[in-house]
Amino acid sequence: MQDQYSAVLHELDPEVGKLYVEAPSNIALVKYWGKEEVQIPKNPSISFTLEKSKTKTSITYRKKDQNPTSAVTRFLFAGEDKPSFLPKINTFFKRIQPFVPLISGYEFEIESENTFPHSSGIASSASSMCALGLAVAHFEAGLDKTFSENEVRKKASFLARLGSGSASRSVSGPVMIWGEHPSIPESSNEYAIPLKSTLHPIFNEFRDTILLIDTDEKKVSSTVGHDLMNHHPYAEERFRQGYGRTFEMVKVLESGDLENFIRLTESEALTLHAMMMASSPYFLLMKPNTLKAIEKIWAYRKETKSGISFTLDAGANVHLLYPKNEEVAINAFITSELKSLCANGSYIKDTLGNGSRIEKK
Repeated sequence: MQDQYSAVLHELDPEVGKLYVEAPSNIALVKYWGKEEVQIPKNPSISFTLEKSKTKTSITYRKKDQNPTSAVTRFLFAGEDKPSFLPKINTFFKRIQPFVPLISGYEFEIESENTFPHSSGIASSASSMCALGLAVAHFEAGLDKTFSENEVRKKASFLARLGSGSASRSVSGPVMIWGEHPSIPESSNEYAIPLKSTLHPIFNEFRDTILLIDTDEKKVSSTVGHDLMNHHPYAEERFRQGYGRTFEMVKVLESGDLENFIRLTESEALTLHAMMMASSPYFLLMKPNTLKAIEKIWAYRKETKSGISFTLDAGANVHLLYPKNEEVAINAFITSELKSLCANGSYIKDTLGNGSRIEKK
């Protein structure tokens, strides 16, 4: 990896070129819900980085001959021209420009696609904004040539956060912490950091099978949900809880305490949705089959003493988390009991990953 990054960092043509990025999604174990300007979390969060659920993005850059009003002149998603996406992307480029001044001298064309359904609660904004942040950070480093790989990844996480808070956690892996915590050295509100301590072997090869209960776009955006925390009657207690659970989860991941991992992870998922349901206005993103899947997971765990657990993002889809040594049995459980609850029987088998990758085209 070091050789690959060195090549990208030191061999960019300053006039025209192309970077190819793959940035994964991530799934938060301890959730952040509520933020301050600009993209600062009200409480820390901790996440697993995924391997197969990712955004693939290529960015073509060229030095400006003139001074166009926008940095990104064209955006294609899944092979289709998407001019409606340009305002959001150009807002992101405008937001990051003070931190990467040299981009003002260039224009960009972006092509992107996901390996999972867009805007269905699998953190597509996290992977897509991480891809953009990573590409821009490497573009800057490739022209400046004074950045180390570690500095580039930190800058990428910082830039990605300005587009989507959870995107900061997709740069590296397999476990990322975002948000300043007094008991976690080097933690920051500005960017995410990898778990500094040793991950217990039981979690090293953890599996995440995502049950695609609903593949339609979410009815309520995460941005709206975060904003509702500003006047939420239970917000302050939730923020305190998030701080406590982040540190507790770190200790669980170090010790391999699967029982408390299950307790914390599932409680966090249900707390997130409880906060949504207690907002004003309130909203519900779970579907009937979400609840049916949860009940089946609980029944299976009680019957088999399995280490399976679930978590939810801000959507209807269910992430099944379980140790690798249970994979065969849980695959059979999914086929017999859970597949029928998924839209068109669809689910994604994923694992923990080490983060994003980039290459020069």
